Amino acid sequence: MNGNSTFRHSNVALLGLAEVTAPVEVTSASFDERLAGTLERLKLPHGLLERVAGVRARRNWEHPSDFSTGAAEAGRTVLRETGIDAEQVGLMINTSVTRENLEPSVAVSIHHGIGLQPHAMNFDLTNACLGFVNGMTLAATMIDSGQLDYALIVAGEDASRVQESTIERLSRPEITRAEYLNEFASLTLGSGASAALLGPADKHPEGHRILGGVTRAATWNHQLCVGDHDGMFTDAKGLLENGMELVTTAWHTAHGDGWDWRNMDAYVMHQVSDIHTNSIAKAVDLDTARIPKTYPQLGNVGPASLPITLTRKAAELSAGDRVLCMGVGSGLNTAMTEIEW
Repeated sequence: MNGNSTFRHSNVALLGLAEVTAPVEVTSASFDERLAGTLERLKLPHGLLERVAGVRARRNWEHPSDFSTGAAEAGRTVLRETGIDAEQVGLMINTSVTRENLEPSVAVSIHHGIGLQPHAMNFDLTNACLGFVNGMTLAATMIDSGQLDYALIVAGEDASRVQESTIERLSRPEITRAEYLNEFASLTLGSGASAALLGPADKHPEGHRILGGVTRAATWNHQLCVGDHDGMFTDAKGLLENGMELVTTAWHTAHGDGWDWRNMDAYVMHQVSDIHTNSIAKAVDLDTARIPKTYPQLGNVGPASLPITLTRKAAELSAGDRVLCMGVGSGLNTAMTEIEW
C-alpha cells in the first residue's frame, strides 16, 4: 500500500550547507505604507502581515536576476567550506521555483557559475516549496546506488517581482476585501539562496547521516495555491486544513513503518507563518521550542527556506542530535526526512 512513500538511505551524509542572504531588507511596515489607501478603503488594520503571519521583514536582491548568481555563490561556498573540489561533483540539482525563461534550465547558469565540470549532470527539479527536500532524496538515492559520490543541491529565489505585481494590483481602487485577502500570502514571500553538499557516509564520518523519511501526496488540492511572477492566489483556509490532514497522514504512515519522530532535537520546517507552524505543531504534538524560525526576518523563501533555516540552526546542533526536515508544498505534497547530526 505504501509503495515508495517511505524510503531509507544506507550510505549518504550531508557534508555541508551554505546560505547567501539577499542584501536588501524590505519590512512589512513598508508594504503597509504603500498600501495605506487600500487598507483604509477596506477598513483593514495595519500590521496584518506581522500580527497574523508573524513576518516582520523579508529580503530582496539588488536585481531580480541575482537569484541564480546567489545560488551559484552558495554552491561555491559549500564546496570551499567542505574541501570538496568542483571536479569531484557528479550531480547538481537546481530546485528553485524562480526562473527567467522556459528554456534553458536555471541549472545551466548555476552549473557554470559554480565552475562544475562537463561530467557533472545538471537539471532543474521543481515541486513548489518541497523541491529542495525532493532534490536531496533523489541525489541520496543516486549516491546509494553507486552512480556518483558527490551531489550539490541548490536553490535561489526572487520574490521582488511577485511583490511588486501584487502591490500594484492591490492598489487599484476597485480591489475588494476578498481579493486582498486572497493575495495576502504573496506579501510574505522573500528572496535568498542556499546550497547543500551530499556525499558517501563511509568516506565522511564527520558528515551527518541522511537516514530517510516519508512523502505523501494529496494532489486533488492542486488549485488551492497557484502563483507566478504576477501573483500568488491562495485559498488560505483550504490550504491550511488540507495541508494539516496531509501532514498527519504522512506522520502516522511513517510511524507505522518503523520511524519514531516524537522526540527529535529539532524540527526544521519549511518557513511559512505563525499559523502554519503552530498548526503543524498542534497536529502531531511537537514541542514548539524545538522548531527554529526564520520567516519573521526572511519571510517564505520558497524551496530555499528549509535549507536556510537548517544552515542557521546547524551551529547549535551536536553530534548525535536528530533532526527532522518537514515541509508542505502547493499541490499538495508533503515530505519529512530525518538527519542524524
